[in-house]
Amino acid sequence: MTTARLWLCVLVPLAYLAGSIPFGLLVGLAKGVDPRKAGSGNIGATNVGRLLGGRYFAVVFLLDLLKGLIPAAAASFITHRAQSAGTAPQWFDYLLWLLVGFAAIAGHMFPISLRFRGGKGVATGAGVMLGLFPYFTIPGAIAVAIWCVVFAMRRYVSLASICAAAAFPLAYACAGVAMRWPIFSTQLPLLIFAIIIAAMVVYRHRDNIARLRAGTEHAFRNPA
Repeated sequence: MTTARLWLCVLVPLAYLAGSIPFGLLVGLAKGVDPRKAGSGNIGATNVGRLLGGRYFAVVFLLDLLKGLIPAAAASFITHRAQSAGTAPQWFDYLLWLLVGFAAIAGHMFPISLRFRGGKGVATGAGVMLGLFPYFTIPGAIAVAIWCVVFAMRRYVSLASICAAAAFPLAYACAGVAMRWPIFSTQLPLLIFAIIIAAMVVYRHRDNIARLRAGTEHAFRNPA
């Protein structure tokens, strides 16, 4: 096993532990509110924002984003450094690279410290996408822009998150074709990963989808 692959293997459990840090819960408890027992019961930025205000939504969203961005960026650095040393990435290298990002998202969704009941992975997933440079950075930025547009128009965080997640694999495929990346050969794990993460985020919003269809989903309002 190469040194780069060894470092990526070490990063996988570290990324899971980083993703497991329940920033939403910590921020809520610091302000005297347990988000698990109020609002939707979710520890993510949306519920914290509904309970404490938009300022705290932004704080938790940023912290959750960073716990995906930092491990993914570290994995990108390791992979690119190995490539600059003359070792061209193979599909297994891409797989290990992606496992680091997946571990961070899984840690947020299923934190061991909270009996595997975490958030929905939107902010952490966005951080991972932006950190997997360059292949997911531009598609990730497009997905974030779509989230902002949909949220600004409809004020539903869930709808914005679902649209951004669904758009991400398509954005990656379009970027790959435009940049002539080997997305159907050595980079196939990247395409599969993009689809899996999008599906996971959408699945975690299945209750929101039901409420959106029924017209009972709550739009985001700043109580502060």
